[in-house]
Amino acid sequence: MAKRDYYEILGVERSASEEELKRAYRKLAVQYHPDRNPGDPACVEKFKQVNEAYQVLSDAKMRTAYDRFGHAGVGQGGFGGFEQGFGRGFSDFFDNIFGDIFGGGSSASAIDLRYTLEITFEEAAFGTEKKITFDKEQACDTCGGSGAKKGTKPKTCRTCRGQGQIRFNQGFFTLSRTCTQCLGRGTVIEEKCEHCRGKGKVKRPHTLTVKVPAGIDNDQRLRLKGEGESAEAHGRVGDLYVHIKVADHPLFQREDENVIIDVPISFVQAALGGELEIPTLAGVTSLKINPGTQSGELRRLKGKGIARLNGSGFGDQVVRLFVETPTHLTSRQKELLKEFEREQAKDSHPNITKFVQRFKEVFGR
Repeated sequence: MAKRDYYEILGVERSASEEELKRAYRKLAVQYHPDRNPGDPACVEKFKQVNEAYQVLSDAKMRTAYDRFGHAGVGQGGFGGFEQGFGRGFSDFFDNIFGDIFGGGSSASAIDLRYTLEITFEEAAFGTEKKITFDKEQACDTCGGSGAKKGTKPKTCRTCRGQGQIRFNQGFFTLSRTCTQCLGRGTVIEEKCEHCRGKGKVKRPHTLTVKVPAGIDNDQRLRLKGEGESAEAHGRVGDLYVHIKVADHPLFQREDENVIIDVPISFVQAALGGELEIPTLAGVTSLKINPGTQSGELRRLKGKGIARLNGSGFGDQVVRLFVETPTHLTSRQKELLKEFEREQAKDSHPNITKFVQRFKEVFGR
């Protein structure tokens, strides 16, 4: 029976890149793996074909030979003509591609933790230190993290003989998977610690100081290495990720490293000008209002903003001035405004004059 084309087996084009080959192989190997299809000889055969195809096409020299001469270029028996080239063993090759998807590698994986820290607008701008307390799994003091009852010790797993993994042959492949008896630990506990119930870990409050850098923004996070947990009592420890939530400020808004503040001024202040006290993150400062200030005008206070995370100074504070139209006028005030309207110069409202001219041009009025 003629052997199928390797590219067809993997479902890729002949021009497929190494990464495309690898993705196709991973997908099919997971689909047809014997562990996921127990007792299905058809899947076992397809699994063999997928592995054979990838072994050839993932090797540059063999792929060139296959492209030129077909199966004859790599030996009619597929792997048969190249056993010397696979002397390192297919289990190593398989583990390099899949890691511990099918049980390879250590079962003791690190566990990252998350903590949400709320800080004020000012603390985000200038930095701060905060003490936080959270529950964290740590080694049991009673058993020292072994999980065994005091005075006893865990015993070597008889199933895997302390290896934590069980190796088995699947056709001409040697595969491994985590021992189901000891769950990859290599030991079993016959008499469990009463305090941690054999887990080797207990949750208890953990307190530490978090240094929040100046300039941090809302929804950013800090990584504290080694402050997470481990899947095993003495395994590799994960990290703690501190997610920052910055409280809203009653006056200020933030845009990157700049602070924005909206300041209302009266009609008289806008027309005549004057001095105005402006709040900043560093205190109160004085701002000169120019005569004829228009609503929406922006004024910039250099260096009065938020510290830059890279340490290169501060941003600015942008003051947005809005002219507030007076309400609840008295009869006398209304009369004065009408008199003001009659007495004002023709060029005192240039924007209104331009608008009226364009209006007439467009509508012919």
